[in-house]
Amino acid sequence: MTILHISDTHGLHGKLGAMPPADVIVHSGDFTHSGTEQEVLNFLNWFIALDYPNKIFVVGNHDLCLWDAEGIEDLPANVHFLQDRGVTIDGMKFFGLGYNHPVKLIDPSTNVLVTHEPPIEILDYSSDVHWGNLPLRNCVEKVKPRLHLFGHAHESYGTTKRDGIIFSNASLLDDYNKLVNSPRLIQVNLGR
Repeated sequence: MTILHISDTHGLHGKLGAMPPADVIVHSGDFTHSGTEQEVLNFLNWFIALDYPNKIFVVGNHDLCLWDAEGIEDLPANVHFLQDRGVTIDGMKFFGLGYNHPVKLIDPSTNVLVTHEPPIEILDYSSDVHWGNLPLRNCVEKVKPRLHLFGHAHESYGTTKRDGIIFSNASLLDDYNKLVNSPRLIQVNLGR
């Protein structure tokens, strides 16, 4: 399965232009700048219109008006708002964790984990601070998904692999004004 990973577009998603094909596009949060309903609607209209068979998103710390949302009405069947829930696509189990929600909610059978926050000390360093979450890292090491997708730490865009887990920080902005990184294509299979 090919996954296109993006994160931290902060309202600039419309400036991304053409993106490569994939089976699933995943946005790991901070698609708004101020977290207003209008910004969310703008993002959703753009995201729904993208030509991808499956679309997944979670909220970030800027997406305030959706922090406590349990769902979003009338989303197309191929658009998945994973707020503390999962979806299986072609046998691959995706699970999304809401921003700053308890990690105990993560399904232990998850293949692809989508969060906004990074795990502590894994692609989490930005503005001279480690922004990662220690309980999240402990949970990821226990669950051992094939892939952990996140953002939040803008200066730590990249991928790394540890203990068989691929970690991807796809923060696309350098600060809050300019897209500087490219959406990331990742190939992931169910087999080890």
